[in-house]
Amino acid sequence: MKDITLNSQRALKSHTPSIQSALPTAAYPALLIAFVVFFLAPLGAHGLWIPDETRYAQAAQELLQSGNWAAPHFLGLRYFEKPIGGYWLIAIGQALFGDNLFGARIASALTSAATVGLIWLLGRRLWNDAWKTWTASLLYMSFGLAAGQAGYANIDPQLTLWITLGLVACWFAMEGETPRERWAGWALLGVACAMGFMTKGFLAWLLPVIVVGPYALLHKRWRELLKGGPLAIVLAVLLSLPWAIMVHQREADFWQFFFWNEHIRRFAGTHAQHAAPFWFFVPLLFAGALPWALLVVPSLRRAWRERTEPRIAFLSLWFAMPFLFFSLSKGKLPTYILPCFVPLALLMANTLVDKLRQGDLLAITRNGLLNLGMGSVALLGLVVIQVAHPIYTNQPLQIGLALVVCLAWMVCGCIQWKRPAHYWFAPALGLWVLVALLPAAMPLSVVDNKMPDQFISRHLDALKASKSLLSNELGAASALAWRLDRSDVTLLDVQGELQYGLAYPDAADRQVTSENMERWLALHTAQGPVGIVLSLSGKPGGTVPSWIPRGAEVYRENNLLIVIAQAQKAPLAASPPGTPRG
Repeated sequence: MKDITLNSQRALKSHTPSIQSALPTAAYPALLIAFVVFFLAPLGAHGLWIPDETRYAQAAQELLQSGNWAAPHFLGLRYFEKPIGGYWLIAIGQALFGDNLFGARIASALTSAATVGLIWLLGRRLWNDAWKTWTASLLYMSFGLAAGQAGYANIDPQLTLWITLGLVACWFAMEGETPRERWAGWALLGVACAMGFMTKGFLAWLLPVIVVGPYALLHKRWRELLKGGPLAIVLAVLLSLPWAIMVHQREADFWQFFFWNEHIRRFAGTHAQHAAPFWFFVPLLFAGALPWALLVVPSLRRAWRERTEPRIAFLSLWFAMPFLFFSLSKGKLPTYILPCFVPLALLMANTLVDKLRQGDLLAITRNGLLNLGMGSVALLGLVVIQVAHPIYTNQPLQIGLALVVCLAWMVCGCIQWKRPAHYWFAPALGLWVLVALLPAAMPLSVVDNKMPDQFISRHLDALKASKSLLSNELGAASALAWRLDRSDVTLLDVQGELQYGLAYPDAADRQVTSENMERWLALHTAQGPVGIVLSLSGKPGGTVPSWIPRGAEVYRENNLLIVIAQAQKAPLAASPPGTPRG
């Protein structure tokens, strides 16, 4: 492989890389078109993933229904794991575009686009190089983690935007050319910290501190920090205070739960949620940086060599300090390190463009080979699995989309490998095709298990007439609530993240156990039809519960079951396994 890539490198050195010329006028319009085609257009093409998308969509919908813009609720229950700010933007998206898939996801897409805009702004100031600025924007847009989250209804793209805004503001505050620019930077930092705090909590205040503090000490900017920092703190507090007081007035125990459970216990608790080892984020860094994974190490190695240069030091601290902080935390999720990909894009753009101009194409050709190989393995794996144990049955569109994704990945990797000087950006197109088409290419078994709102949407007419609703899985329950624009779903044998909300006395009627199901059904069917959505995943043999009454309408796809139960004149004995139902 080394001989092949070295030969390719020597051959290509005789050609002038296109990146040595001026940036084409179509460069930024191309990014805009890519955003519309690959990010915005597919937002409504597939169902909501559980558990995150259904939860955020339903909680934001409930905010609009209740008019309670202070205290978060999920399925009509108190839900204090996050502040309210993240739900605001998702709710506004649904208010503007409707309670639909596009409306639920548009906030993530637009905040991701705004983050790209901030990368452009900072890149232009740092490098004063049109190619490096554009390349940084392209890289962030095509990082697998960033691009995937841009079409996913959650709050991580929002938090990344506020952290990026805050740290971009910090650079202008400490390195601005005029006093007006520096004071504006400190003021903007306060606004960003306030919005980040109302989106995710105290983390939004901590991350800028652990980046800016060391930078100010190492590069003698502590006077600027002491002079302008208080303005940022005062603004952050003043902007956050009205909501902080309002939520305390509505829910007196919000802060106690949110601070101890979501900060202290998650960071240091022995039983922290999503516990993972210290090295958890290292492989995820390379996976999230696909299709540019092989450029990560050269970029970080160069950053270490040039760490005394202020702009490199600032970006390096921005990458390293949050990465270290999240690695030290007991609780971990892949999206926690999304803010680290902003400085990584800028550092990689600096390295990538310089390598192209110097004709040093080895890392780029290897990166193309990696993408070619991964696409080939994915295509081969899809074919082998489909032949041996078919996962697509009577789904020509879905399998066609899956093949297009694999082929696009292969072709774009091959193009970067063969023509790295002129088409080094090709893997971005392959990643965008993957992000746009892969969710819609999922087999029905995955759709029914991970996107239950699609199955529910096909039976809305039957479910809308239900007087009472019930589900045994939180993802399915929130999908049911969101599709019906209702929050009164009773939970069967499940608490999960709603354990705290269910502990309130006014939530006593929101849960039931299997032992009490016959009595519960008799009581509620007497009031009208009961709509039930059951997940049989993880149940022994996917067995249909014996308490489902005869004569009920039952619809099943894979592990999902929809039951419409009507009133019964008398209790029915449990039917033996395998008995046909209505």
